[in-house]
This record gives sequence, C-alpha cells and structure tokens, in this order.
Amino acid sequence: MGRRRQVVAMAAVAGAALLAVTACSAGTGVPDSIGGEGGGGASTAETVLRVAFNQPENHPQYIALEAMGDRLRERTGGAYDIDVYPNETLGAQRETIELVQSGALDMALVGGPLLENFNPDFVVFNLPFTFDSQDHQRRVTNDPAIVSELYSSLDDQGIHVLGAFHGGVRSVYNSQRPVTTPADLAGMKIRVIESDTNIEMMRLMGGNGTPMGQGEVYTAIQSGVIEGGENNELIFANLKHSEVAPYYSYTRHLMFPDYLITNPAVLERMSPEHRTAFTEELSAAIEEEAQLWKTEVEKAIQAAKDAGAQFNEVDSAAFADAIRPLVESKLTTDVTREIHAKVRAAASAG
Repeated sequence: MGRRRQVVAMAAVAGAALLAVTACSAGTGVPDSIGGEGGGGASTAETVLRVAFNQPENHPQYIALEAMGDRLRERTGGAYDIDVYPNETLGAQRETIELVQSGALDMALVGGPLLENFNPDFVVFNLPFTFDSQDHQRRVTNDPAIVSELYSSLDDQGIHVLGAFHGGVRSVYNSQRPVTTPADLAGMKIRVIESDTNIEMMRLMGGNGTPMGQGEVYTAIQSGVIEGGENNELIFANLKHSEVAPYYSYTRHLMFPDYLITNPAVLERMSPEHRTAFTEELSAAIEEEAQLWKTEVEKAIQAAKDAGAQFNEVDSAAFADAIRPLVESKLTTDVTREIHAKVRAAASAG
C-alpha cells in the first residue's frame, strides 16, 4: 500500500468519531466523505470514492473494483474515481459499516450475514442451498425485480446496498478424514461465522459449529482446538488451511453474497449522468469478478493439491435433507418467503 493511502486510511479511522459527532451536531445528516468533494457544489474537482475491503489485493473483488474505478474515472472525465483499501486497513467489516453509516467512509464490501443485524429479512440470501450455482446467485441477487425493496430497506439507517458480488461456494474441510455424509462430521468442531444461523447449520450437518475469527483458524486447527472449517477454495488455499486440514469435501452448502454498500447521501451527491455511469460500471465489475473468481478458484485448487490437500464429492442430497428444517424455520416473513420463492423459480427456469 502506498504512503498516500496509508495516511488517508489512518485519517479515516481516527476521524470517524469526530465526523459522526459533527454530522449530528450540525443537523445536516451525513458529512462529506473523507477526501471527497463537498455535496451539492458546482466544483469540478475529483471525488475519490473510498471502499473498505477485508481481503488482499489479489482477491477477485479487489481487482474488479479497482478496474471499475479506472473506467468510472474515464467515463466521468475525472470527476469520480474509486480507491479500494484492502486487508481491513479501515477496520473489520462491522466497523466499516458504522463508518459508512456516519458518512466517514464512502463504501464498504461486507459479508451478507452482517446485514441481518439491520434487517432480519437479509437472512433469505444467507441460507444453505438457496442458490444452485455462482451464475444463479449473481443473476438473482442483482435482479431489481427481486432485490430492489430489500436493498433499499436500510436507507433510513444510512446503508444502501448497491450490488452483490460472488463470495465463493462454501464447503467443509477438516484434519481427520474425507466427509461424504453428515455422520462423518460427528464429533468434529468446525469453525463457522459467528451467527446463530451458522451454528445451527453445522449442528444439522453433523458437526459442532465453533465461531471464531478467520485469523485464528489456522492455529486452532494446528493445535487441535478445532478440527476444521467451512469456506471456499480461495480461503482454503490462500490462508494455508490446506496445510493443517487437508480433507476438503464438496458439501457446497452455502454461498452468501458480499454486498457493496454506501450511504444514500453518496448517491444523492451524484449527478444523474454520473450515477448512471456508476451503476453501469458496477454491473460490469460484478460480471468481471465472476469470471475472475472462476479462474482464481482453479489456481487455488491446484495450489492446495500441491500442498497435499485432497478433494472429494459428498452425498449432497443427504446434507440438503439435513439442513432443510433450518431453511424452513428462517423463512418467517412474507418478504423472505416471496424472495426465496422467486430465487428458486429462477433456478428452475435456468
């Protein structure tokens, strides 16, 4: 990371609280973004949209967003650009959501389950076996006819979902043996994302869901605190989990989206022409990320195999049957049931 970006990153974190207080005391809603151009003015100075990201620079989402910034700068004649801050430079995902809400940060890329804390209806896209494929997920989570109201439902909380990126297909891996049925996970402690839904999901899959931070997983497996985790091939290979948990079993139980979020005030400051350009280039970035993901997954699988990992298929029907009660228990509102029905209908329609 360059020195300029480091300085701005430190300013973003240090100044977040001050900006939030300023916004409240001034009664103007959301302050101007750090380093950005003031809202509503006629200035032609460049506005840099700063995006918080928790993965490294070689991640498909980072690459796609950086390329989007180049295209946006060209289309707007230098009025807008995008700068992505990787590796949690601006804080963990929960913290960056708060920065977006306060107006201290323009945008953040966050995991789908986190938005359940603001509207429980977001659970609909975080449930096991909701999507049949990466392409199916990308289509339905970016289809205005399906997601428009859901993605606008947090506007009054200072959060607007701009679009959904693919975040990988999650499967189970462990240090003990290949898994083919839920019974094979009996007695295994498997790291899951910290949520009641994911803990219950792993219980139904036959294991013992153990929440912990991603940075702790390698050591926890190595020391025997847990036996494995559940994640996509990129995490499995890039974080070297393949070294300590070499059995990767394709349960393909979950693929929740990663959302690009912003504060509605950021969009309001854009002219109609610039907002159209932004929307079109975001759509292009989502498509580009999808292709990059497929390429990177192939590389990750080979890297994991080179490190000694073994990949195996499972009895998918057995896992789907085991998890079905969880899915049914979470679709408790008319909104979630309607969205889920549309998603599944889209899968059937191809």
